Amino acid sequence: MAKILVIRLSSFGDVAMLVPVIYSVATKYPQDRFSVMTRKSFAPLFENLGFNVNVIPFDINGKHKGIRGLLRMANKLYVMGFTHVADEHDVLRSKIIRFIMRITGHKVACIDKGRKEKAETIATKKLVPPLKTTVQRYLDVFDKLGFPADITFTDILYFVPREFYNLKAIATEKKGRWVGVAPFAKHKGKIYPLEKMEKVVEMLSKEPDTTIFLLGAGKEEREVLNKWASTYPNVIDTSCKLKLENELLLMSYMDVVLTMDSANMHLASLVKTPVVSVWGATHPNMGFYGFGQDPDNAVQIDLECRPCSVYGDLPCQRFDYACLGYITESMIIDKIHKVLDKQKEKKD
Repeated sequence: MAKILVIRLSSFGDVAMLVPVIYSVATKYPQDRFSVMTRKSFAPLFENLGFNVNVIPFDINGKHKGIRGLLRMANKLYVMGFTHVADEHDVLRSKIIRFIMRITGHKVACIDKGRKEKAETIATKKLVPPLKTTVQRYLDVFDKLGFPADITFTDILYFVPREFYNLKAIATEKKGRWVGVAPFAKHKGKIYPLEKMEKVVEMLSKEPDTTIFLLGAGKEEREVLNKWASTYPNVIDTSCKLKLENELLLMSYMDVVLTMDSANMHLASLVKTPVVSVWGATHPNMGFYGFGQDPDNAVQIDLECRPCSVYGDLPCQRFDYACLGYITESMIIDKIHKVLDKQKEKKD
């Protein structure tokens, strides 16, 4: 029996994209054991993927902080008897653990993030063919370790009963169409202007038999979402009202989720909910598009300067974030309607 340590500490969206890979590999190799080392807050993503998958919480701001904390974790991992290490992160922390495990006789493989290809794409703006997806890059690590697998994952709730009762803090029953709206992302280059997004929410709130669920976290985000929910009818602010597992459950009941290039795009993908995603400084062809999502559901415009960043963290060279500002509210609404019409056709 092999015992495989899998390392991916952050970010939330990247950790979410690891879920289909862990499920698929662990399912193919039921005789082996897979331990995912990640932040404690991300643990629910992996807790129901199968009997041979478990989580090792990494307390990045507590007992595992700094070099002493990292060495404490490395010592714990050493005595746990792992045979293989899959470094799906390739940052300083994972490199140190990887090095220690390698020199103590463990078989180690590391992700190729494709930094060179991504830098060339940013420089040349040549987006065809699309770059290798992050999910495939994760799979490649297991292939190097001797655990090749195809993706068989479909739904993170496959092993979990979908109990509507757990959503009582949000709704008592589903009526009409449910639309999720997640207007935030980590970086400004990925956030649709909030005044325009508010207009989208206002327009959607006026549509018959439609309930809008606002998704977000953090004090500033909650203030914005609470204001919108208080201003417009049929709009519910869900921020900080649900645990992660119940937020996934809520998304599974939605007919469509509107997101940025953000973690919520990947969370909705894990429950097979269609996503309409808005792209600005970044681009779907860079490898970070939602797992299983229809490429036609991306909302974006062509500009000579796009994409200008792999992660959307660089300041706008034009100073006006035209890649986002030039996207009209009607473009987003039309795309949402297109998805809703498809959903209705499937039900009929």
